[in-house]
Amino acid sequence: MKYSHPLDAVDTRIVTLLQEDATLSHADLADRVGASSASCWRRVKALETAGVLRRTVRLVDPVAVGRGVNVLCNIRMRSHAVEARQAFEQFVDSRPEIIECFSMSGDWDYLLRIVVADVADYNDFLMQTLLAHSSVAGASSHFALSMTKYTTALPV
Repeated sequence: MKYSHPLDAVDTRIVTLLQEDATLSHADLADRVGASSASCWRRVKALETAGVLRRTVRLVDPVAVGRGVNVLCNIRMRSHAVEARQAFEQFVDSRPEIIECFSMSGDWDYLLRIVVADVADYNDFLMQTLLAHSSVAGASSHFALSMTKYTTALPV
């Protein structure tokens, strides 16, 4: 659902602050944006209803949970038929190690971000799972040496 009107200054500040710390209470949020707690609560609810604010999550350190290797994997499909794409996208959705998936223009059909423990873990996933999928014709993998920027916050 699209937000039907542009964000005003208070909505913009609310969205910015909640992207930094979603645990802020309505009272703390109201203090920081210069509004009453009730007004802030109504604005947050309106932003949720409009689809601007979506689910609240906690970010996990991938190294702390043994998933410190990031692989960017380009996928080429065997077929571009609707059924093949749907089957692949359902497969992607079912795999927890695939944390991002983009349908692409250009030479490759999809770009996946995959998090694994190590190169051997990725090799197993690639050979036994990803390339075994009936829709996948080929893959090209790129290992991230380091992450120089990571954010989930969108500029508003």
